[in-house]
Amino acid sequence: MLTLGDLATWDFPGTALAVLGHPIKHSLSPLMHNAALAELARSNARFADWKYFRFDVPPDDLPKALQELHARGFHGINLTVPHKILAVQEVATIDAAAQPVGAVNTLRRTAEGWAGFNTDGYGMAEAVREGLGLELTGRPVVLLGAGGAARGAAVECLQRHCASLWIANRTADNLAKLLAQLQPIADGVPIHGFAPDHIPTELPTGALIINATSAGLHPDDPVPIDLARLPKPAGVFDMIYNPPLTPLLAAAEQLALPHANGMAMLVHQGAKALEIWSGVAAGQTAPMMAAALAASR
Repeated sequence: MLTLGDLATWDFPGTALAVLGHPIKHSLSPLMHNAALAELARSNARFADWKYFRFDVPPDDLPKALQELHARGFHGINLTVPHKILAVQEVATIDAAAQPVGAVNTLRRTAEGWAGFNTDGYGMAEAVREGLGLELTGRPVVLLGAGGAARGAAVECLQRHCASLWIANRTADNLAKLLAQLQPIADGVPIHGFAPDHIPTELPTGALIINATSAGLHPDDPVPIDLARLPKPAGVFDMIYNPPLTPLLAAAEQLALPHANGMAMLVHQGAKALEIWSGVAAGQTAPMMAAALAASR
């Protein structure tokens, strides 16, 4: 694990990539990216000198860190908590698909500065397809949460034209704020909000449930919604991947509902980031990354 101070003596001669976060020591990104790069290098010498690092960068140091990394010739950057929203003010350009999200998790070096992208939505959609066999397009979605992760998920659902979007959140003000932000980009998709302890009778059967809250990170966390009170969902997806079986997913298991955690989302968002940096299709490197994570468990 590196810090901003390590850049003062930086002399890596190859193509450098990195993830920035605070804290960062538990990040799985270096493991899966370096495994994919090593696999690519076996058949393409271009990747022989590519390497992925991790830097612990406090939020106040992010502007300086991004300037230093650009000056040192880093080719690409991943951003995790708490930098995804902060970095929006520090990039030269933002991909059109990422603008409604208001956050970036992938940066690519350009002569003018960093170009920002967000691959989390892509990662979620691919994980839902892989783990549950479901598409966001044409599917009613019940989204749990109204924070940054929920906004990213909501934007992806709307951009892929889900049938309807129902957002559940305990704090009414945060819910109202998110609904107002999403209405201009809804493009005809009906959007509704509700409190998770007041289930609307109009909720559709066959919805995809997506947990974008932090409820489930700890074993004693309450479930963010009572699945038994919902019209039968088509599947339950939890963005959390550690622990692999959250209270919400355990409840889905008890109800015999298809369910999946966020490990595949981590893989697919990472593979898409590598595609942005390298041009190698995400579908090619995702299996390499998944295999590396599976081997480490």
